Amino acid sequence: MSDHTLVQQLADFAEGHRRRGVGGPLRADAARRLLDVLGNSLAARRTPAAAAVRALVGEWGGRPVATALGLPGRYPAASAALLGGTLAHALDFDDTHLPSVLHPSATVVPTALAVAEAVGASGAALLDAIAVGVEIAVRVGMAGYDAELGNSVFFERGLHATAICGAVGGAAAAGMLSGLDAPRIAHALGIAASMGSGLLEANRTGGTVKRVHCGWAAHAAVTAAELARHGLTGPPTVLEGRFGLLQAFCGDRAVPERIVHGLGEQWELPGVFFKPYPCNHFTHAGIDAALRLRAQGVTPEDVVRLTLGAPAPVLRTIGEPPDAKRSPESGYHAAFSGPYTVAAALVGGGGLGVFHEDFTDAAARDPRRLALAAKVECVPDARCDAIFPYQFPAVLTAELHDGRTLTERVEVNRGGPGNPLTATELATKFRLNAASALPAEQAELLGEIVYSTAELETVQTLIEQLPASD
Repeated sequence: MSDHTLVQQLADFAEGHRRRGVGGPLRADAARRLLDVLGNSLAARRTPAAAAVRALVGEWGGRPVATALGLPGRYPAASAALLGGTLAHALDFDDTHLPSVLHPSATVVPTALAVAEAVGASGAALLDAIAVGVEIAVRVGMAGYDAELGNSVFFERGLHATAICGAVGGAAAAGMLSGLDAPRIAHALGIAASMGSGLLEANRTGGTVKRVHCGWAAHAAVTAAELARHGLTGPPTVLEGRFGLLQAFCGDRAVPERIVHGLGEQWELPGVFFKPYPCNHFTHAGIDAALRLRAQGVTPEDVVRLTLGAPAPVLRTIGEPPDAKRSPESGYHAAFSGPYTVAAALVGGGGLGVFHEDFTDAAARDPRRLALAAKVECVPDARCDAIFPYQFPAVLTAELHDGRTLTERVEVNRGGPGNPLTATELATKFRLNAASALPAEQAELLGEIVYSTAELETVQTLIEQLPASD
């Protein structure tokens, strides 16, 4: 048992891997995370959230040392991280860790990219920092999982663990790339813990602020590391203390020792899920079930009623308020709707099942989709409750005009260790995302190259050759 506090143990872990690296397999996994974020960011360049943040950081000004992927201009590292994190999370296509229920790469990767560019770090150091930052973010999130409750306490309280824990993981990555020693990395984590924040009400009733959560966490991470470098300090018991992060956000339900259990021996990083669909992860199993029904020949016109069963905690995001979820106010809010996503998949969507074109404002007003969504009732399902949050399961029952009742139960999410996306599917996701910024032939070629090799040189060359596009 270490006599160091939790944050000191995390800092030792980060500083040790800064010196010796994380090894080839973990670097390769970090490269896949980077490339997934890259594709998602390219597709998000023209979102209103990106435009708002880009306008803001332009007004801020400052020393231009770093870029945001796919966008012109150079910014201070913290500003570039704010813009990059916003791009990475804006389309809800970013990876997910369970059972912490957070999206680590959307904060950690933009943080690491901004700092690496600012300080001139090597590609290997960049990937090491991404691997460690993701690991720390999800471990802090795991401390907030309550087995008896069957859910993340962060989520139960309406808190966005991605933004809170991501700021801490991002600070570790920023500290590593800045060359901080273990004590100053610990201070960076302690400072970032006071900065992470995010509420989930926008998932339920509207607003686009959630798109900026990962950007603000990345901004906090870079700022925390810079403040630690200049001598600001954080509390040594910032995670487990009486007024520390876990007690403040999760109360007595937190399990702080999960943060360092098996640290460095059992990595969570390889088990982080890649998303096949650009929408809230809670909707994915329902989409899969609808796609299975469609493969059996079921059409929207065949349907009398659809019943979507899901874990009870999930329904607060994808099923409530019922009328708003059956008729979302925009394409963005459609991405958080169980009824709409089931309808979109059964109608027939793009990409790997549904894609960006299914979440435009025009698509969210499509009469055929809305007529089908109106037939969807969302209900809690006991079997799904038992599985959640190690998977985000669903069961979809279709009552048809011909008298048949068909049921599809999906218990293992597509994109995770139990049902991984193939290299071809990952390349397709990247290619389709990149096609919004690059000529189709170049996007396809890049997709083939990066997912067939995932070599460091490919990652570096790809980033260097990306065009700056308005």
